[in-house]
Amino acid sequence: MPRQVHFYDQPERFVAGTVGQPGARAFFLQASARGRITSVLLEKAQVAALAERVEQVLDEALRRSDGEADIPTTAPADLIDTAPLDLPLEQEFRVGTMALAWDSVEECLVVEAQAVVEGEEEATAEEEADYYDEADEEHGPDMLRVRLSGAMARVFAKRALDLVAAGRKPCPFCNLPLDPEGHLCPRANGYRR
Repeated sequence: MPRQVHFYDQPERFVAGTVGQPGARAFFLQASARGRITSVLLEKAQVAALAERVEQVLDEALRRSDGEADIPTTAPADLIDTAPLDLPLEQEFRVGTMALAWDSVEECLVVEAQAVVEGEEEATAEEEADYYDEADEEHGPDMLRVRLSGAMARVFAKRALDLVAAGRKPCPFCNLPLDPEGHLCPRANGYRR
């Protein structure tokens, strides 16, 4: 089956969002433009890692351009998006591998999220590079590819980091997440806090 690439060049909206209650949330990346919506499922840790890395890539691109790149240092307040995910929420695939790159010619951030490939053993980095060089662009896992301006990338990262931080509060003793009914704290020898 040929690879399906969901491509958005400067989408109207690119956000991370959740469905469900803290402790049982499902995390999504969602891109939308001109009535088309693509939603992909991923893990909370992937959202956190992506947002942190987006910030790092933008900061590095700004530093390398000596402040000339069109990248704000913080998310512009007028662009911040706090709306829920767009409906209908239909998962295209579960994200496995993600990649980021700054395109200095077009001055945009490129985000790629590829589907998990079931049944394949993990390859070494060298094997993956060889596979990529020989691979036909029409084959491979489904992918969401998004190109974002510096401002929109900052807004994405801010929302994603806020989303991750809005989960369950940590236990003051063991730092594990607290459930509404409490939890068995390892630092309290299993007594419920």
